[in-house]
Amino acid sequence: MGETKTVRQEPGLKVWFMEVRPPFFTATIVPTLLGAVFAWHETSSFDTLLFILTLTGVLFLHAGTNVVNDYFDYRSGTDRINRNKSPFNGGSPFVVEGTLSPEEIYRAALIFFAVGAVIGLVLAFWVTLLIIPLGALGIALGYFYTAPRANLAARGVGEIAVGLGFGPLVVGGAYAVQTGELAWLPFAAGVPVGLLIGLVLFINQFPDMEADGRVGKTHWVVRMGLSKAAIWYIALMSAAFASIIVLWIAEVYPTPALLSLIPGAMALGAGRRVLRKHSQFGELVPAQLMTIQIHMFVGILITVGLIASGLLL
Repeated sequence: MGETKTVRQEPGLKVWFMEVRPPFFTATIVPTLLGAVFAWHETSSFDTLLFILTLTGVLFLHAGTNVVNDYFDYRSGTDRINRNKSPFNGGSPFVVEGTLSPEEIYRAALIFFAVGAVIGLVLAFWVTLLIIPLGALGIALGYFYTAPRANLAARGVGEIAVGLGFGPLVVGGAYAVQTGELAWLPFAAGVPVGLLIGLVLFINQFPDMEADGRVGKTHWVVRMGLSKAAIWYIALMSAAFASIIVLWIAEVYPTPALLSLIPGAMALGAGRRVLRKHSQFGELVPAQLMTIQIHMFVGILITVGLIASGLLL
């Protein structure tokens, strides 16, 4: 009798939807909205179509970043040996389990990047060519975060790349699409959300530390160890909220934007948990979730403050 061959089923849309990790798209939606509303606050002008195109393009670039990093993490071996996975860390299960092949997700990442780039070029020729270098930098930061040779994460600049890419770069880019100009104010306005999304990455590296260290992905949590990283979590969270006050004093943010300090209460709870549970990864999951929520709430409340200020003027 001949051997029965198992026919691999083609992955459906649900698998691909989960592979791009849409729950993390708040990292893109928040700064894009902030940049566009900041432009409205400064110019009293808002183009809905340009905003939708901007958000769509950035979402495709974000999807490409998520998927290509799954590819490189699989190739390096970290996702295959990681035993501390949660809904917020550990990479995609689909490649490890064989639902998606490495080649499939790499091709998908290139397609996502290409679609985002095409939308960016449309906006560049429609509004301003200044968008092109911003988009190119964004793609480079996303692709080379874990790509061999460059491997920004292993070089200790991954957190900076993520904070810059999903903070000042997106906020400044969304502003440029609305106004046709680059200015330092919107880039500065993106600093708090940049710090906070970098912090989301930072805390998600706690459970990944052992696996990442074994394959040479020497980000700062690997370099410092969990105890020191927990202290740095507190310091970076404090810096994010302090930057809101500094930007208000510098008159980058109007007074209603101080609403964004409200999630500071949640930040205190997250910080206490990280200090106590930094090596108990199952107990760290609520702090991972709270960090994501803090980023989202802060960005939304800054945006609400800008809208309130604009309506009151």
